[in-house]
Amino acid sequence: MSEPSPVNRRTFVKTAATALSAAQYNRVLGANDRVGMGFVGYGLIGERHVIDFKERSDVDMVAMTEAHAGRLDEALSYIGGGCKGYRDFRQMYENQDVDAVCIATADHWHALLAMMAMAAGKDVYVEKPLTLFVREGRWMLDVRDRTKRVVQVGTQQRSGPHYKRAKKLIESGHLGKVFSVKAGAARNILPGYGSPATSEPPPYLDWEMLIGPAPMVAYNPKRAIYHFRWFWDYSGGQMTNLGQHSFDIAYWFLGLKGPRAVTSYGGRWTLNDLGDTPDVQEAIWEFPDEKVVMTWTDRETSRGDGAPGLSFYGTKGSLSIGRSGFQTDADEKIPPENTVPHFTSGQPAGGVNRVAEQGPRGKWTEDIDDATGDSREQFKLHVEDFLNAVRSRNQPVSNLESGHQVAAHCHLANLSLRLNRRLEYDPETEQILGDHEAANMLVRPYRAPWDRELRALGIGA
Repeated sequence: MSEPSPVNRRTFVKTAATALSAAQYNRVLGANDRVGMGFVGYGLIGERHVIDFKERSDVDMVAMTEAHAGRLDEALSYIGGGCKGYRDFRQMYENQDVDAVCIATADHWHALLAMMAMAAGKDVYVEKPLTLFVREGRWMLDVRDRTKRVVQVGTQQRSGPHYKRAKKLIESGHLGKVFSVKAGAARNILPGYGSPATSEPPPYLDWEMLIGPAPMVAYNPKRAIYHFRWFWDYSGGQMTNLGQHSFDIAYWFLGLKGPRAVTSYGGRWTLNDLGDTPDVQEAIWEFPDEKVVMTWTDRETSRGDGAPGLSFYGTKGSLSIGRSGFQTDADEKIPPENTVPHFTSGQPAGGVNRVAEQGPRGKWTEDIDDATGDSREQFKLHVEDFLNAVRSRNQPVSNLESGHQVAAHCHLANLSLRLNRRLEYDPETEQILGDHEAANMLVRPYRAPWDRELRALGIGA
């Protein structure tokens, strides 16, 4: 596929009922106007978003789209108040009472749903991971810039007050020079989710719509609701499911834009089911300009000593952070000579001699324990930030640029794992260097008829 082409009014032609008049692209809500919300997806996270938006006194719950009839009925029953239900999101996008759309579907749908919403004049709150492959992020930025819409990515931790405090600590030099970041996840789900036979899709599920732009395959319950995460066709496994949250914070704290190289190794080695994303994965990203190295560990069949979480290591100490709070661990001030091991009272001739220390050892910085984090609050504040951006037209805290950069970070590691080799990358041009096979994997084709929707957005041949 080629890169996005210039757009004008004719670009957003009505293909399967997706485009509205160009005048609606410029609609701006006043500070006191209510925001009409439409939703695509009512699963685990989709339900959370519906609850949070419904609690707002400045929001109208206008519409819901869901490919699962039972979930659609549940959503409409909970929302009440005349909320309209749709099985096809394109019909909802035609509803001019919908000012903004919240997208919480399988990952492979995120980018196209968001771009088509922007083309229809809607602002967008889209769940992470933002994309399924690297080039989708650049397409989204192009459509955003042409339609002037607001896009918030569902990396809710950025709205947590304790995350903001930790960011200020690091920026103030509390940890000294931060040079290493470690993140990861761990659990044990042995033996896996099973391997049932394929079958006809149940009558309550629109399988064609659920598959969307991904390659069509026969229905299997372990490829559908929730389990899409374990297939390359729809997701990037735990790297993009959980890793995007951790690396989003790392990029935000340190002002990173993208790695220069990545190496990842692992596979689906121990689970016995239909999935193909890794159940064990190690990854290393290199940031030579910033002098930072970042690592990831995921174990799906061994919890061991627990999930690595997210930790930052600097020359004065370390900081570990999660949704419930953070802790810093200051390093002691120790004369370098006194760190050399010895087995007698001194060193052999010519060895390093210990130096005398006066009084107790001090620390390079202060230890801090902040246990104020509240994940529920983070979701609510993220919704508030989005609605404020819709009215002000300012950038939200988790803007499209950040979502694209962090998603690309994760996708590059998965490409390295799948190709079993180190990849070099230019974050400015967003190109893989010196590896034609890997470079071709930065983009994937959309299945018909969704490829036509992509072309209607000014993207593709």
